[in-house]
Amino acid sequence: MGTPTRRPRVCVLALMPLLTVTIEAASRPGDTEVHVHAGGQGPWLARMAHSLGVDVVLCGPFGGENGALVEHLVREEGIVVRATPGRGTGAYVHDRREGDRDELASVRPVTLDRHELDDLYSATLVEALEADVLVLTGDDAGLVPASFLGRIAGDARAAGITVVSDLSGDQAAAVADVEGTILKMSHSELAEGGFASGTEVEELVEGARGLLRRGAAVVMVSRADEPSLAVTGDRVVEVSVPDVSPADHRGAGDSMTAGISVGLARGDALEDALRLGAAAGVLNATRHGLGTGGGDDVDRLAGHVTVTPRD
Repeated sequence: MGTPTRRPRVCVLALMPLLTVTIEAASRPGDTEVHVHAGGQGPWLARMAHSLGVDVVLCGPFGGENGALVEHLVREEGIVVRATPGRGTGAYVHDRREGDRDELASVRPVTLDRHELDDLYSATLVEALEADVLVLTGDDAGLVPASFLGRIAGDARAAGITVVSDLSGDQAAAVADVEGTILKMSHSELAEGGFASGTEVEELVEGARGLLRRGAAVVMVSRADEPSLAVTGDRVVEVSVPDVSPADHRGAGDSMTAGISVGLARGDALEDALRLGAAAGVLNATRHGLGTGGGDDVDRLAGHVTVTPRD
């Protein structure tokens, strides 16, 4: 008997998993629905990657009642969880009954101490070394120093693992300094982080090239409703998706990163991985669930994504 073929494997570092509670208007007038999910950039990205047919392991700190619930919810989706100790996982409650998100309450996660950082680093490194792609997601609560992400990216790259990041600010800079990394950022993150002088195409391209000079191999720039840009050492391409009516833009960028990561884990050419990422992002935008809308639909939609070289 031959050796069973191993499925592609993606490791996702989730620095800030969240418990999310969303109140929605039901289809019957006057009724209300309450949805409880695992949220945050890491779980959203992992959810989309898993739906695209690869094995996914999510590494992150989980603590307190919120952490126990989030860990359980992620496992219920078929995603492997490598949980490390944390003293308090964050949460939010959103009311969408009027259409827009109205935040009713939120709890910030607790900053990790040295021992918790060490545990998270060790667990992530071990899981990354057994994956095809390591995806780094960030946090907006200062849970870990930027150097933590630079170190884990450097160790993974030294072992030949593909590293994809969806970060901003100092965290993005730390990963850009590692040779051969793949960065996904939004146009506003490039400008606000001081990497680009503005949000015009040429300014974004020059900003992306600056990140390439630091060490990155590819910089993918999402631009809201405009075609995304992908910049490498010798090419600049625009990635265009079909026009759709969005239900919720939140999570689309995370889904784009997930699609790119899955494509690379499958061994797709970069251009095909970009198509898959763009398709995952736009399909997510048509849905209310963050990080949802995967499977065969994304692969089919990728056939309608165009990649055009810029002069």
